[in-house]
Amino acid sequence: MNQIATSWKCAQRVVSLETPVLVGILNATPDSFSDGGNFLSQEKAVTWSLEMEAQGAEIIDVGGESTRPGASRICTQEQLDRVLPVIEGIRKQSSVLISIDTTSSQVAQGAIDAGATIINDVSAGMEDTAMFSVAAQTGAGLILMHRRLAPELDAYCDMYKVEPTSDDVVQEISAWLIERIAIAVEQGVQREAIAIDPGLGFGKSVEQNWQIVQEIARFVELGFPVFTGASRKRFLGVTHEIDEPALRDEASAEVAERMAAGGAQIFRVHNVASHLRVLQSQPHENTN
Repeated sequence: MNQIATSWKCAQRVVSLETPVLVGILNATPDSFSDGGNFLSQEKAVTWSLEMEAQGAEIIDVGGESTRPGASRICTQEQLDRVLPVIEGIRKQSSVLISIDTTSSQVAQGAIDAGATIINDVSAGMEDTAMFSVAAQTGAGLILMHRRLAPELDAYCDMYKVEPTSDDVVQEISAWLIERIAIAVEQGVQREAIAIDPGLGFGKSVEQNWQIVQEIARFVELGFPVFTGASRKRFLGVTHEIDEPALRDEASAEVAERMAAGGAQIFRVHNVASHLRVLQSQPHENTN
């Protein structure tokens, strides 16, 4: 087993992973599955970001393009127009860590120039081959996520005509992430800057999502910070029979608690306060 990650290097900042790290979601989009359209104005977006920080978020994850299954693509400039005012507004009032949720190297570079220090790439560098170069040159933290299809080609996990199958989905995802890590490192990204995300809800069946949750420790054992995004996902709604995403916060916090018990360190969430209540006293069971 590899040494379990206890910190994450994000440019000049180092994030301690000794206790769970909460990442507050800020969608500057009209079409995100849970809160699309809520934070289209800079004032509302910045105010909510600062509120999430006050509630306990160590990182604010700003995105200008929805990554929900079935989402339409938008151009680079439109992404920049959405996220830069938000990042600049947050940075004027706070030193909280900011991540940019994008698959575009140009958007990532613009966000870093505006004050972001983390790149959250749900394509793990597959969509834009220049992404690893940006991460290497800036030293930004880099989140590599597994998915099978781009959002515009995907469908919700319980709506596949033929559900994705795998003899061992955790092994399949792990092997894929290891390949992406190797390519990133070859292109100059520091290993200490890389975090991995198994991609809950992205191209997996409901059962596969739960297998990932149950066996999250296998990802932790790869030796990189494990970043998770179960918050309000549809697989929770299917399991608990909750159609409205905003009503899935309790279920989201419960699954985050389970993953923290398995050693996961970083949690991307919509409701910071509800997750903090269950995670603030949660020790990591996986130790060296």
